[in-house]
Amino acid sequence: MSKVVIIMGSKADFEWAQKITDKLDSFDIQSECHIASAHKVPLVCYDIIKEKEKENVVFITIAGMSNALSGFSDAQTHCPVIACPPVGNSFGGNDVYSSLRMPSGVAPMVILNPGNAALAAAKILGLSDESIQAKVKEFQENQRQKLIEDNASIQ
Repeated sequence: MSKVVIIMGSKADFEWAQKITDKLDSFDIQSECHIASAHKVPLVCYDIIKEKEKENVVFITIAGMSNALSGFSDAQTHCPVIACPPVGNSFGGNDVYSSLRMPSGVAPMVILNPGNAALAAAKILGLSDESIQAKVKEFQENQRQKLIEDNASIQ
């Protein structure tokens, strides 16, 4: 069973996680959420990663400000990690750099839009799950058709 495991740095990130899980639901992808700060409880975070990587999973990490969670998670697992930091105004939005700048050998993907993070996870899981791949293709076709209809409506 394919699954997305969302790890949040704090409960304040739960609303952002809901935006991701709502989109995952549209692809019929099972998800689960955990709270485990890489700064405050790294061993708890490590244990979650090691337990969940035994399954066919994609991790999505949600942490703002100083985002150690995404890099830490990526460095601990062979599974894909997508960083989806919540949009913030602190530091003029520059806290996103903590998600973008990673040390060598640490490579979480960074996607700022929660729906797109879910879509990326669906595409990854779709490589080994034909039903998810079919839902991704259906989603993409619906996007194309909407643009065609929108264009026709203004002609």
